[in-house]
Amino acid sequence: MQTVFYSIIVYSVEKIIGNINKRIKNLRKTLNMTQVSFSQVIALSSGYLAGIETEKRRVNNRLIKLICSSFNVNEQWLRSGEGNMFTIIDDERYIKLVGLFKELEKKYQDYIFREIGLLLKMQDDGAEDSAEP
Repeated sequence: MQTVFYSIIVYSVEKIIGNINKRIKNLRKTLNMTQVSFSQVIALSSGYLAGIETEKRRVNNRLIKLICSSFNVNEQWLRSGEGNMFTIIDDERYIKLVGLFKELEKKYQDYIFREIGLLLKMQDDGAEDSAEP
């Protein structure tokens, strides 16, 4: 009896995890991003992201929070599939930026993601330098 109960729990958890993994893949495709460009934004290896999308890797809370904050994703949607994929933003600069970004060809979008990754690294390195006495 205990084995049957355990199997039902494992199956249920794997089904939920799989849905999160599928939603991450769906999100990336909705954003029209490659695995490389998506993973660069969240500082994850593209191989690890591929593992998530093929349901070979689990998604932890830290990654969920990072995806939501990086791509303005509704956390409830990412976790359960309920609600809208994205949260609503009132910031005019953000809306304008997204509109301009969508007008670019994919190769230029990829370039912007690489540059943003470099800027974030420079910013992080600068914060570490300024924290030293």
